[in-house]
Amino acid sequence: MIHISETLVLQTVEDFLTPEELSQLRKIMDDEQHTTGWTPRFQAEVVRAPASAQELLRHATNRALPAIQRAMPSIKACADWGYTELTSGGRVPTHLDGIPALGTLPHRIGRIGVVLEEADAGGEFYVETTSHDGVWTGAVAGEADGFQPGTALTHKLPHSPGPDTHQHDSEPEWLRGAARSRWITDAGPGVAVAYGAQVIHGVLPVRAGRLRKFVTDLLDSPAD
Repeated sequence: MIHISETLVLQTVEDFLTPEELSQLRKIMDDEQHTTGWTPRFQAEVVRAPASAQELLRHATNRALPAIQRAMPSIKACADWGYTELTSGGRVPTHLDGIPALGTLPHRIGRIGVVLEEADAGGEFYVETTSHDGVWTGAVAGEADGFQPGTALTHKLPHSPGPDTHQHDSEPEWLRGAARSRWITDAGPGVAVAYGAQVIHGVLPVRAGRLRKFVTDLLDSPAD
């Protein structure tokens, strides 16, 4: 049974990617962008990483699972990895991902991100904590959903953008009135930051340079 603490945890894996793997991934993404000409169409757009990057990142995830499972024992696998980048002025507004589709396996218990290349200034990942009731919906999950009985549920952010809006356009209205405490990380390239699906988080504005990173969901069973 999934415990609520797993959805609210923050865990780092400092040696998630080796220097050699980082070098390989930079070359893969440089070649991919040179070939496709891809640039983000909107703030924090996430695209599926190419197959060669997927292979390296899945290997790294499997290697790191024992460390991740100390804090999130229900995690068994990850979804496909995505790639995103932010340039000067770009940010990820404060939000939380939430737990969608309780009746459908696999459950998204958390997310994980790893920086490929740091911005010259800014672009730090942060989490926020709060006791404000507005974060919670009043709904609960239980054993039928695979969770400990009475597991409280937060709001959730749709990760499928609509025709006129994208998931990271702005801070959600239900979150704006919540007093919060911010915790900023200094996790550099190759350090994975795993965080529960009910953790409030964001990325500070990039002030100079370009932030490049990979992100994916952490799941309680392998994806189809």
